[in-house]
Amino acid sequence: MAGILATSKLGNTGLEVTRLGYGAMAVNGVTDYVAESVLNAVLDSGINFIDTSIDYGTSEEFIGKYISRRRSEYFIASKCGCSVTTDPKDGHVFTKENIVAGVHQSLTRMNTDYLDFVQFHNSPGQDIIEDNGAIDTLMELREEGKIRFLGSSSVLPNITDHISMGVFDEFQIPYSALDREHEEVISQCADAGIGTVIRGGVAQGEPGIGRGRTEIWDKFSDAGLDDLRGEGESRSAFILRFTLSHPDIHTIIAGTKNVDHLDENIEAVQKGPLDDETYSEAKNRL
Repeated sequence: MAGILATSKLGNTGLEVTRLGYGAMAVNGVTDYVAESVLNAVLDSGINFIDTSIDYGTSEEFIGKYISRRRSEYFIASKCGCSVTTDPKDGHVFTKENIVAGVHQSLTRMNTDYLDFVQFHNSPGQDIIEDNGAIDTLMELREEGKIRFLGSSSVLPNITDHISMGVFDEFQIPYSALDREHEEVISQCADAGIGTVIRGGVAQGEPGIGRGRTEIWDKFSDAGLDDLRGEGESRSAFILRFTLSHPDIHTIIAGTKNVDHLDENIEAVQKGPLDDETYSEAKNRL
């Protein structure tokens, strides 16, 4: 894990975040040994942005158990709307009661006094957010010092409404070379001063190694991207560097429970974005 990870300003938050973040959904359900090893390896590498959720099983509890003593080293983003006071069969619910209970539960689980970001989970429509007074709820929690910034895990078409609301500090958005639907809206977010946190930036990993779907990765072969990879560069590393090449992305969260895969992601990010010619050719082929 030698070297220093590049950083960028996360929108107008003023936070300097590493270009590579960590998706802690990956430690849900692993052994204590794996969780302790991977989470500490993440921080040892210099990664300072960690994303998790109430929905991610043991993820928050492992964070609290194994790295809360290092709280000053990372920014933590969790989610709200996940079922705490409600029946899980009801899906995500954005009432004040459920949001407040969820934030308090996350604070307890992660053994921290505050969350840097609380994100609406599952991209609720603007009408759902407004009908439940969900923004007011988060602002009250912010005034109490329990959260710092408002975010949303948003996708089209709702993300365009979310941008226009003018209340969000950060969006988590799916994007990779193999899933470019949100390519333009990422720039719209950045232009509005909103932090862009990318999930799926490695297309969830190659089938058999990560959680990536075969039909998505078929695009890699069909576009002839293997011809553009550097010597010894894996497909996953190429995809990650492609994502990193988008000029308006601030950080990319990549999850793994394997320290070797973590090292590979770090090495890819340390190489930096693709050169302009390769990036342009990859986009043309895709």
